[in-house]
Amino acid sequence: MPRAVEELHKFPKEEYLERIEKLMGLMEEKGVDSVYLSSGISFAYFTGFAYLATERPACMIITKKGGITFMGPSVEKDHLFSQTDLVSEIRTYLDYPGDEHPEVLFSRWIKELKLPSRMGVESMQFYPSAYGYEGPEIREGLPDLTLVPMGSDIYRLRRIKSDNEIEAIRETIKWGNLAHTYLQDYSADRRYEFEVSVEASLEASIAMKRTLGKSYTQKRFLSTPVEAVFMGQLGEHSAYPHSISADRPMKHGDILGTWAYADVEGYFSELERNMFLGEPDPKTYEFHQLLLKLQQTAFDAIVPGARGSDVDRAVHKFAKDHDLEKYLRHHSGHNIGLEMHEAPFLDVGDHTPIMPGMVFSVEPGIYVPKLGGFRHSDTVAMREDGPEILTYYPRETVELIIE
Repeated sequence: MPRAVEELHKFPKEEYLERIEKLMGLMEEKGVDSVYLSSGISFAYFTGFAYLATERPACMIITKKGGITFMGPSVEKDHLFSQTDLVSEIRTYLDYPGDEHPEVLFSRWIKELKLPSRMGVESMQFYPSAYGYEGPEIREGLPDLTLVPMGSDIYRLRRIKSDNEIEAIRETIKWGNLAHTYLQDYSADRRYEFEVSVEASLEASIAMKRTLGKSYTQKRFLSTPVEAVFMGQLGEHSAYPHSISADRPMKHGDILGTWAYADVEGYFSELERNMFLGEPDPKTYEFHQLLLKLQQTAFDAIVPGARGSDVDRAVHKFAKDHDLEKYLRHHSGHNIGLEMHEAPFLDVGDHTPIMPGMVFSVEPGIYVPKLGGFRHSDTVAMREDGPEILTYYPRETVELIIE
C-alpha cells in the first residue's frame, strides 16, 4: 500500500530492523557476537537516532541477541528515547572529560555487559572526533576482548540504498527544487548572496513544514530544513569550486553557482546549477553548452555493469577532445546518502561496479580562471535497467537566465 504524503519523510521501524538484520549477517560472517559503533552516522543508520557529535564520546553496542546499548553523555539521556525505541539500555556520564574519563567508564560498562570474547569495532578509537577528544584506542581498556575491525564492512552496508532511502532522497529533491526556484526568482542585481539564500531557504522551509505536518522531524543541525545557497559562487569566484564568499553583491553579467537540498530523515541530495544574471556573453554561453555536453557524457556512461572509473574516464575523454582538460578540478561525482560525500566515487581510480540501489551526484565541472565556473550537479539513482535522474530542475542555458 502506498505510504501517505505525511509519512514520506519518516521511515517505518521495519527499515531499521532490516538494517540490523544485515548487520547480524555481517557479524556472523566475521565471527563476532557484538559490534561497537562509534559514529553518529551509524547511530542514525541503525536506529534513527540523530546524534549531535561533539567532543563528548558516545557509542552503541549491538549484540547478536538483538539488544542495543547506548553509552554517552547525559545530555542525550532523554533525547535518545524521543527518537527511537530500538535502544534497550542506556548508560550515561555527566560530561567530558569529567572526574572519571568516559573511556574508563565505557571499558567498565562493557565488561559489566559480559559480552563474549570477540567484538567487532567500527573504529579502534573509543570515539573518532574532530572536536578535541583525546583518548587511547579501545583495545587498551579491553585487553581480554578480541577486537575485530569492521569499519569498512559497516560502511559498505550503506552503499546500496533501500526503496525507503531513495524515496527520502526523492523527497529532499522536491523541496530543494522549490528552494532553488525561489533562489532564481529572488536573485537580482545589487542583492547579496546571503540575502537571497536566507529568503529562498526560509520560504521553502515554511512550505515544507506546513505540507509534511507536525510529525516532520529535522535530523540535521541546520538553520532551516531546506537550504538553497550560492557558497560564494558569484562571477569570477565561481571559478573556485569551493569558494566561501564573493564579498560583494551580485551584479549584471555574473555567472552564479548554486546548491540546494532539504533534510529528510538526515539524507542528502544534490541540486546544483549555473544561473546567469543577464544574457550571457558568447564565451560564457559556449562554455556552458560544453558543460551540458560534459555532464551528459557522464549520464550516458552510467550503465549497468559500468564502474565509477568508466564514468570519469568518459568525462576526461570528452574534455580532452574539446581542449577542456586544463579546466577540470575534480572528479565527476560521488555516492550520496546520510553523508554529502560517500564512496564509491566517479573517479578514474575507483573501480567499484555501479550497482542498482546506489545513488550518486553527477557533477563534472569546467573552471575557467577570471571567467567563472560551469557546473551542474544532479542526483542519480542506479536502477536494474539503468540510471534514473531524480533531480528535475531546468538545465538549459536559456532557462537559467535571470533578466
